[in-house]
Amino acid sequence: MDLYPAARLELVRDSVRNAGLDAVLLTPGPDLRYVTGYDAKQLERLTCLAVRADGDPALFVPRLELRAAQASPAGSMGLDIVDWEETADPFRLVADRLGDVAAVGLSDRMWALFVLRFRDALPSARLALASGALRPLRIRKSPAEVAALREAGEAIDRVHTRVPGWLHAGRTEREVGTDIAEAILAEGHATVDFVIVASGPNAASPHHEVSDRVLEPGEAVVVDIGGTMPSGYCSDSTRTYAIGEPPAEFLAYYKVLYDAQQAACAAVRPGVTAESIDAAAREPIIAAGYGEAFFHRTGHGIGLEAHEDPYIVAGNDEVLEPGMAFSVEPGIYPGPHGARIEDIVVCTASGCERLNNTPRELVVVG
Repeated sequence: MDLYPAARLELVRDSVRNAGLDAVLLTPGPDLRYVTGYDAKQLERLTCLAVRADGDPALFVPRLELRAAQASPAGSMGLDIVDWEETADPFRLVADRLGDVAAVGLSDRMWALFVLRFRDALPSARLALASGALRPLRIRKSPAEVAALREAGEAIDRVHTRVPGWLHAGRTEREVGTDIAEAILAEGHATVDFVIVASGPNAASPHHEVSDRVLEPGEAVVVDIGGTMPSGYCSDSTRTYAIGEPPAEFLAYYKVLYDAQQAACAAVRPGVTAESIDAAAREPIIAAGYGEAFFHRTGHGIGLEAHEDPYIVAGNDEVLEPGMAFSVEPGIYPGPHGARIEDIVVCTASGCERLNNTPRELVVVG
């Protein structure tokens, strides 16, 4: 319940007002779970939390989902839970509850099917993104949220400690990925969100997943893995391995990458901008002549979503504050091979805390 306190409803109502909205409508997804703790199913039947700036919130659920909603943290918040029957029009029920509204925020992840139905049910209302109200709350993690992210980081670290035992010449990326996926669940995650096992030239493709390519001696393997914990909070960590001694040119730029990731983490503290962390990672890579081979942002926020605000990228002048959690993951991808090092960090009052703590040095196996 510390993760999903009842007091959050009042904070959301205040934030709705501050955003210049009359209400927000939150359907299943990270926003609804953040506010109520209810991990509702994505169904064609409408589940929707309506939070007015000047009234009591209500959670509308299909009759067959009522018990699930009541059993979730939402059921202990003193929240009005309204169940609707199969023949009812839930969009009209929500609109009637809202009354006369001029501006309504809709969940950023709301299905278009629902957006269009709400447009028809609220013809005089300006529809906007609910993130205008929720972003200022979700971007700064509470101590309970940081603890949940720390638990997720420890769980994915335990998986990485097991990875060297699965990396052997002659195995396929897919076989290794299957072992990793099973371990992600065994180490405490509720779901596997992604498994990247990128060997040899595939290591130069940041979002490669797995294939039937056979691992060969002397090549690098990028392993980027993550999942969602029962708490709803996500893990994400990348380490690069080598099967036997890798090429000399790979070792040269891996040292540059290691130094860049260290420099970027060291630069994290309150008051600096998100883009300054990206610059801290990029500068040593550019200086070493690998700038063109680092072609993605340095990081992304993490919480109830694997990718959320803040984004650590050039052009983002948002100032970091304590409680912001994000990845620091520079990569160098020259072509024949590639490498990436990724940790989740949290901005603290005096600097940053890394939530991943397995070795960042190249791990040579076999």
